[in-house]
Amino acid sequence: MTTEYEPRDMRARNKQATREAIGAAALRLALERGPDGLASVRVRDIAEAAGVAPRTYNNYFSSREEAVCVFLNDQARRLGAALRARPGGESLGEAIAAAVVDVFADPEPDRAGLSMIMSAPALRGEALKAFAMAEEPLADAIAERAGVDRRALSPAVTAAAVAGAVRAAAAHWLAGPDSAPFAEVLREALGTAVSPRPSGLAHP
Repeated sequence: MTTEYEPRDMRARNKQATREAIGAAALRLALERGPDGLASVRVRDIAEAAGVAPRTYNNYFSSREEAVCVFLNDQARRLGAALRARPGGESLGEAIAAAVVDVFADPEPDRAGLSMIMSAPALRGEALKAFAMAEEPLADAIAERAGVDRRALSPAVTAAAVAGAVRAAAAHWLAGPDSAPFAEVLREALGTAVSPRPSGLAHP
């Protein structure tokens, strides 16, 4: 049965698909052109590769760096909801680890793309903005799950530690000589960041 909500949902899905297509095109073109490749990629090149008009590109992104890092921004926005969706029987640490791995490591990140983002200063700045953007909604979800006041220090500190663990795991995974899955490296980093649980988060 058709409802009044379906057109709005369809528009939202179409917009998200366009965002993702533009971001994927920007990342692909930058990688194809080698070191500092993004500097030679024009907006119209990205738009053409994504199958959209340059005006459409400008409606979605204010810079090429923002377009390349769109997947990180989308992951950051999903993190709080991912924690809220975890089963109630999991401990706080287990729930955080599972949510973060689901968001950032499923599927496995593209090593070449992530390496470019983490090594180019302008792109790394966009990535840091994405990680920072994840902290507030994650802290909200941590406070709710732990049953503590959101104004308490511990949810914010835990969220910041989680964001730092994701950054450190990414750097370690990119630099490491072994082929361990990113999810494995990420779980190890998160275990260090959230265990033992900080005082004030007494959820079992």
